[in-house]
Amino acid sequence: MALSLDNVGFRYPVAAGVVEPALADVSVAVEAGALTLVLGATGSGKSTLLRMASGLLEPSWGTVAIDGEPLTRARARGAVGLVFQDAEAQLFAETVLDDVAFGPVNLGASRAAAQVAACEALQRVGLSPDEFASRSPFGLSGGEARRAAIAGVLAMSPRYLLMDEPTAGLDARGRLAVRRIIAAERERCGVVIVSHSAVEFLGEADRVVLLASGRVTFFGQPEELIARPGAFAEAGLLAPDVLRVQELAAERGLPVGEYRLDPQAAAEALALARGWR
Repeated sequence: MALSLDNVGFRYPVAAGVVEPALADVSVAVEAGALTLVLGATGSGKSTLLRMASGLLEPSWGTVAIDGEPLTRARARGAVGLVFQDAEAQLFAETVLDDVAFGPVNLGASRAAAQVAACEALQRVGLSPDEFASRSPFGLSGGEARRAAIAGVLAMSPRYLLMDEPTAGLDARGRLAVRRIIAAERERCGVVIVSHSAVEFLGEADRVVLLASGRVTFFGQPEELIARPGAFAEAGLLAPDVLRVQELAAERGLPVGEYRLDPQAAAEALALARGWR
């Protein structure tokens, strides 16, 4: 069971001339129960990749498949859920409940069944239906609105959940709430997160993809990426601060040994290397 992209490429149409493709020969497999983190700078092709994986864009070449079958918009409908960046901007209904229930209704559920699914989804994102169902989505805080938008996708029970910069623009409390949602949902479905920053999810990912200029520069386990933090610079990204400190220490001749993502473990290793312990 997987959502897979095999040697896909995409070239946006232009009025005249030839431009470089937004994506070229990218292969990624997203398995149920796993979290795949896609990192890349602005313009690297992250959002294009998500739109192809969700069925919104057809690849210019290559294939996209869901659970062994070619992905079409009909197969993606309900099976692949896409949470856009600034998803809260798409809230539109009079009440939070109506907004979250819209997806199930659009998939053919009765109004009663859709409301049940909506209440369950609100509960899963930490918004009590008793408190939030009847409220206007436009009166929510930024973090609450983001969670309500995520609930609207979860109410459709997707097997694969795709999220574009899910914690962008949120304060620490809002980011923590979204991370908790993702940790719970990965038990139910395959999750893909795209971001320009590795800090939030690198330690929780099962697989990591680095994109640069539409091409994959790294695909593997987080431990492999942590072991070679120079790969971030190759993709035009800054490595997490904790890795950059260890890189600088190694450049100055300290026997850093294995790179560590956990700040406390890294500090202890550096102290030991300096002879402070």
